[in-house]
Amino acid sequence: MTSIPEFIGALARYDFLQSALITSIMVGVMSGIIGSFIILRGMSLMGDAISHAVLPGVAVAYMLGINILIGASVFGILAALLIGFVSTHSKLKNDTSIGIVFSAFYALGFILISLAGSSTNLHHILFGNVLAVSNSDMITTVIVLCIAVLFVVIFYKELLISSFDPTFAQTYGLNTRVMHYALMLVLTLVTVSALQTVGIILVVAMLITPAATAFMWTNRMSVMLVMAAIFGVIASTVGLYLSYALNWASGPAIVIVAAAMFVVSFLFAPKQGLLIKVRRTNNA
Repeated sequence: MTSIPEFIGALARYDFLQSALITSIMVGVMSGIIGSFIILRGMSLMGDAISHAVLPGVAVAYMLGINILIGASVFGILAALLIGFVSTHSKLKNDTSIGIVFSAFYALGFILISLAGSSTNLHHILFGNVLAVSNSDMITTVIVLCIAVLFVVIFYKELLISSFDPTFAQTYGLNTRVMHYALMLVLTLVTVSALQTVGIILVVAMLITPAATAFMWTNRMSVMLVMAAIFGVIASTVGLYLSYALNWASGPAIVIVAAAMFVVSFLFAPKQGLLIKVRRTNNA
């Protein structure tokens, strides 16, 4: 197994490893920040739906030779609109609408992949390959990171109110529907930028797990956002090291580290940890 000093030496020598680390860190930050609002709104399933619904957009963009961000964003927003339309104009519950739409989009994506002829790059999109990240991928990730951070900073109060009390937010005069779809757009952009690192299959884990881990440690939203970003960075960095040292796939390695941090937090977090709760119950 490659030691940490050897990994650091490799970082100094190889540009592709530097690019992979920088991209992974940026994805960890934006996934933690946006994921915090996703789990607070109880929209984890929507995150899963968006991550799978972008597949046909990625395939179409690949076939047409255009930026995958364009194709994926179009299909991601289209999926969010369709889910809202179906749930609004029928008696079906929201989770049913999500299941129908995202499974249909996901199936369409695989059909388009077969029509594309070559699935080499699309295979990386499904499972991630951060070691093959290009300069254009890095630029795209930087742009999406800036958009995500600016969106949260500018609309922090609106996101906070609509996440905790949508009814009050509407009474306050906030257009919660516009805020919802704006969040869906940013979620789609973050999802697409994370495809290169963890892939479509595992991107929802990076959106949910660091944020859920931070949730175990604090009750303050501002602290949760910072901690989620930090956990995302740790998962990305350690996962990349394990990927390089043990020859693991990069996406699964990053997600495994994120899951391990959640397990530790679930057990030992001072406010909500399971062992702490058991101890308090025994002392009561």
